[in-house]
Amino acid sequence: MILDLTFVGLGLGILLLAGDALVKGAVNVSLRLGIPAVLVGLTVVAFGTSAPELIVAIQAVLRDAPGLAMGNVVGSNIANILLVLGLPALIAAVPVSRDDTLSGFTMMIAASVLFIVLATLGPFRWPHAAILLAGLALMLGDSLRRAHNHRNGQRAAPGAEAEALESADPQMSWLKITLFLVLGIIGLPLGADLLVDGSVAIAERLGVSDALIGLTIVAVGTSLPELATTVMAAIRREAGVVMGNIIGSNIFNLLGIIGIAGLIGPIPVPPEMLRFDMPVMLASSLLLAPFVLRGRAIGRSWGIALIACYVIYLALLTMGVGA
Repeated sequence: MILDLTFVGLGLGILLLAGDALVKGAVNVSLRLGIPAVLVGLTVVAFGTSAPELIVAIQAVLRDAPGLAMGNVVGSNIANILLVLGLPALIAAVPVSRDDTLSGFTMMIAASVLFIVLATLGPFRWPHAAILLAGLALMLGDSLRRAHNHRNGQRAAPGAEAEALESADPQMSWLKITLFLVLGIIGLPLGADLLVDGSVAIAERLGVSDALIGLTIVAVGTSLPELATTVMAAIRREAGVVMGNIIGSNIFNLLGIIGIAGLIGPIPVPPEMLRFDMPVMLASSLLLAPFVLRGRAIGRSWGIALIACYVIYLALLTMGVGA
């Protein structure tokens, strides 16, 4: 038990350091390329912080435990909205730019609906995986198009962009930027792996079921990179990274992770998860609609409400509701 607790503590430390490094690298990429921070969050940061979910999903399918992969993705998406966004809102209000966020939010809702529809058609196999990966390709193409349009009609000078991002350093070299990104992308899955291993071992000692581990401990553990990144971004007042990271991570979880894992082997969908957990996932995503459509900041009271919703969800799981 002491060794497991050591893994948990070490994992948390690595996650916080790697999250800070990834934020620094991402915002400076956006500065140097003239791209809004939210687009960097939707791509580089989102995919980097989703690496733990991808690793868990592939390992689960290869080890003939595909239910863990499904529970991890669905549980992580719920945690990303309710917990990962709720906690930074307690630190500082998270501004939401309608212009920068609406397109990504729309794609997240579309990806969630597509995912649920495919889940009703049976186990995820290679045809379903191909559809999900095609959706991911469309999302990436749209992000590149928006980045190109922004650069062609850039509204602010590089100096103004630098002032808007506290981590931005106009003099930072590409070597240093790359180093921050590499440290973040490598450190996040490493820290999450240590924390999840320790947490799962503790849970097994306490007799917690595998289904509950997938939707809770593993889901929260693999969402810690997103949490570490968004907390550091909130502290540094970089709201674009906060929203872009969460929205991009949820899209990548649904389209990329299950898409890749589905090519490796079939992934069944537990009926209980289809009836309860997936609707909760979609409802959690829709909670962001008023903020995105109105360009309204997510304040402390809403952060408390989001966290309370997540606590209620966990309570329902412990009572046997859902998978």
